[in-house]
Amino acid sequence: MTSSARYTRFFAEIGLDDLAVVGGKNASLGELYRHLSAKGVRVPDGFAVTADAYRAVLDRAGAWQPLHEALDGLDPADVTGLARRAALAREIVYGAGLPPEVADEITAGYRRLRQEYGEEVSLAVRSSATAEDLPTASFAGAQETYLNVRGEQSLLDACRRCFASMFTDRAIHYRIDQGFDHFRVALSIGIMKMVRSDLASSGVMFTLDTESGFRDVVFVTGSWGLGENVVQGAVDPDEFYVHKPTYRAGSRAVLRRVLGDKAVKMVFVEGETRRTTRNVPTPKADRRRYCLTDAEVLELAGHALSVEEHYGRPMDIEWAKDGLDGLLYLVQARPETVASQRQTTTIDAYLLDGRAPVLAEGRAVGERIAAGTAHLVESLAKLAEFRPGEVLVADTTTPDWEPVMKTAAAVVTNRGGRTCHAAIVARELGIPAVVGTGDATTRVPGGAPVTVSCAEGDTGRVYQGELAFHVEHTEVADLARPATRIMVNLGNPDLAFGTSLLPNDGVGLARMEFIISEHVRVHPMALVHPERIGDPEVRQAVRQTTAGYRDGADYFVQRLSEGIGTIAAAFWPKPVVVRMSDFKTNEYATLLGGADFEPVEANPMLGFRGASRYAHPAYAEGFALECAAMRRVREEMGLTNVVLMLPFVRRLQEADQVLARMAELGLRRGEGGLEIYAMCEIPNNVVLIDRFAERFDGFSIGSNDLTQLTLGVDRDSDVVAFDYDERDDGVKAMIRLAVEGCRRNGIHSGLCGQAPSDYPDMAEYLVELGIDSISLNPDSVLETTRRVLELERRLASSPDDPRRHVPVRVERELARPGG
Repeated sequence: MTSSARYTRFFAEIGLDDLAVVGGKNASLGELYRHLSAKGVRVPDGFAVTADAYRAVLDRAGAWQPLHEALDGLDPADVTGLARRAALAREIVYGAGLPPEVADEITAGYRRLRQEYGEEVSLAVRSSATAEDLPTASFAGAQETYLNVRGEQSLLDACRRCFASMFTDRAIHYRIDQGFDHFRVALSIGIMKMVRSDLASSGVMFTLDTESGFRDVVFVTGSWGLGENVVQGAVDPDEFYVHKPTYRAGSRAVLRRVLGDKAVKMVFVEGETRRTTRNVPTPKADRRRYCLTDAEVLELAGHALSVEEHYGRPMDIEWAKDGLDGLLYLVQARPETVASQRQTTTIDAYLLDGRAPVLAEGRAVGERIAAGTAHLVESLAKLAEFRPGEVLVADTTTPDWEPVMKTAAAVVTNRGGRTCHAAIVARELGIPAVVGTGDATTRVPGGAPVTVSCAEGDTGRVYQGELAFHVEHTEVADLARPATRIMVNLGNPDLAFGTSLLPNDGVGLARMEFIISEHVRVHPMALVHPERIGDPEVRQAVRQTTAGYRDGADYFVQRLSEGIGTIAAAFWPKPVVVRMSDFKTNEYATLLGGADFEPVEANPMLGFRGASRYAHPAYAEGFALECAAMRRVREEMGLTNVVLMLPFVRRLQEADQVLARMAELGLRRGEGGLEIYAMCEIPNNVVLIDRFAERFDGFSIGSNDLTQLTLGVDRDSDVVAFDYDERDDGVKAMIRLAVEGCRRNGIHSGLCGQAPSDYPDMAEYLVELGIDSISLNPDSVLETTRRVLELERRLASSPDDPRRHVPVRVERELARPGG
């Protein structure tokens, strides 16, 4: 076939300039094939049946007037009327057939593909509308796709059906919503070599985080078999993140991964012409392992970066692995049209004002909260009963459900991941969705009031009853940065990408304990010595938890490093101060297997905690795992913005012992730019500040423990709570001595307690002292930033400014990324 063909054009002949002729999908495939093949991006060869062919079909059959009669005056809110009139329109187009000259060019293109790939090549026949896959509007999934097509007659029939799918219910509704004229939009068809992902895996990836809009990651999802299950939400897929800046700098590591359930996989059914696929149960062994290796995830990430660089905008990309040749292919790329369109100058935070029993949990989509009456929809036929403002609860959704989804307060599904149909549509509509719950249709009662919350991290929850909530709107466009660094306290990696969008100077306290308790869940020593676990059931639970990893140590290092790595990547290249574990013995004992390794103490707050554990025989192997995880974050992941911090360092000798042990484990202060801080939370740290400063690069004042130990008040005791006050003159004197000592020794000073958030006068005191940084919980960052800016302006204009020292910005900090 040559370019003289009137109705068909091969991918090598088309690109983005041909959108009006071949539609968005085909134009993008041609663009990829022509311009990125040289960079190693694989795209299956194929050709487009042009929009001129579509018009020729309708012209030759005289179908335009019947279509007008079927569609003019259509009310999209009338679901029943829409379905009836759409079906009539499809009958008109399908019945028009294909003119001989169009059919001849299609079969000629098929013969050329057989010459290229072999006589037995199977085809994917995909619609490509001229108003599809645009930078601001995506018609993805609105028309039909036919897979595993073989034989000329089957191919021609699939093309007729593709043309007819121009008038599916969802395509009609979507065009009306987007303001497109049905009769000005045309349909092209893409016919390409089928990638045999039914024998391997497939999925979708985005060049940004789809929930927060964070742009420094590639987000990859995948499952076994054909990709339709991932797109339509029939499976809970595997998820992977890759950090763009460190990948480009040469560090090749998966940032984070989540194992999906992958209960079914879609495969081909040989010998059928119209229904060529079906779902079959995924073998248990495959459900327990990831559908991609790390090397494959990284290869896909590289392809995604090439595509994004070429297009100059965030992209939504479909990928497939061929089970016959073992290679990865890109089978579609379109502009991402939801998260990338968000305004970054305004932050809306949805906050629950109460709690109630949780009915179902799944993956959160939308970072919003909504309430309404739950309506269980078992099938497409039941959609007409749905009422606007209700919460749609279903096993899964398909594009046919979109007209009703537009009226829902929220969506909850049993199946699906964060790139499934329900998730994509919910983002476009700006409503929350909880997908992949597994059991929402049995646990959420129909007709009952519920609250759907997707504002609590990666986990979305359906609460019983209608809970009160509020929305905080914050303008951040013109917020200046104060001289005092305003940093955040953070422990939950699920919140990292969204939190990083706040105006900030990095993370002043990344708590390791949250990741260990929520993502590792097993006591480190129980992972090293499972044979010492006394309870057989606990031993079995540990074995099940670590299944798929080389051993318990590998499990701990990967889970912890990916949690910390996610936080470090979110704030890159700003400093992220990671505190090594500071569980008390009673807290450690609650971890799986922990009871066998922890002593029972009368006062754990002053007992076996912090630095005293690290070189002690009872925990030395556990600390070695923590250090291995931090080495992986800095060296393999390339996240050198991580600063390590030791908690509760009681004595100089203890500091020396732990620092020496860290050096033995590959974390030597000063090597590779590694900085090590200590928490300043014990009076001895202040009394000996000059000598401690010789050993550390900075101090972060832990005002909670420092107040407790300065005043001799148990901060866990309600009885003496009245005596606990960070603003006490004695506590403030200790803080002053610490800040002055850090300045005197040229090291960083910071504070990571809650006092500056709770007490404006405390924030003013710290600013007057000239402290380098204040680290706060995210919900108080904006208010405190404004307060500090005002304080600094007032102090700077005062002739008697007591704050003669600006925050210490030592050479070492300025040289560090983000300094």
